[in-house]
Amino acid sequence: MTTSDLWDEKTAAAYDEASAAMFAPDVLDPAVDLLTELAGDGRALELAIGTGRVGIPLAQRGIEVVGIELSPPMVDQLHRKAADLPVTVGDMATTQVEGTFALVYLVFNTIGNLTTQEEQVACFANAARHLEPGGRFVVEVGVPALRRLPPGQAAVPFDVGEEHVGLDTYDPVTQQAMSYHYSREADGSWSYSPHHFRYVWPSELDLMARLAGLRLERRTSDWRGAPFTAESESHVSVWRREGQ
Repeated sequence: MTTSDLWDEKTAAAYDEASAAMFAPDVLDPAVDLLTELAGDGRALELAIGTGRVGIPLAQRGIEVVGIELSPPMVDQLHRKAADLPVTVGDMATTQVEGTFALVYLVFNTIGNLTTQEEQVACFANAARHLEPGGRFVVEVGVPALRRLPPGQAAVPFDVGEEHVGLDTYDPVTQQAMSYHYSREADGSWSYSPHHFRYVWPSELDLMARLAGLRLERRTSDWRGAPFTAESESHVSVWRREGQ
């Protein structure tokens, strides 16, 4: 049984609007550009495809895209936009689909939705099972913001605005974390929605990849290829399955 939070109908219906900034061309296009390049003439599998923010435009580039998604309401939202894009309902750590792929990818911090190390390791193994020899697994995820957490401070703000306030809390012992989202509703009231995640370091991800038979090919700060440094707040990492 997966430990991931499950997006319900209300959350799924509001997801695209709540994540509107992630749909902006200057954010989305570089991701789709790189994934298109990595897929080449092959098929692509998106783990936790959600409402299709990335999968749909990638398919529109001519790539055969298949998805796995835990939340049926999120799949319903996707199919309202792209009825023919195939999605299997299940968790990304164990669910398998037919065939192999040139590219498996997991974006927007979603590896953290698996809140145990065991499940995250299983996710890498599952990605590797789906890759053809020489295929690539791509993960986009933030770098834990512990450097911004001075002694005695319980939370790190990641978004403070008139319509939304977001805070992250971290447990450095268990690597368990929680995002607290406070959003203004149309009637002026405020809603609260928590999200559990497990933060993970780049070096830990590399070890998970090695256990799955994958080797790090490149790591950058963003989809445009900016160098990854000690000051980077996120990374896009590409691992390659060994073999020809």
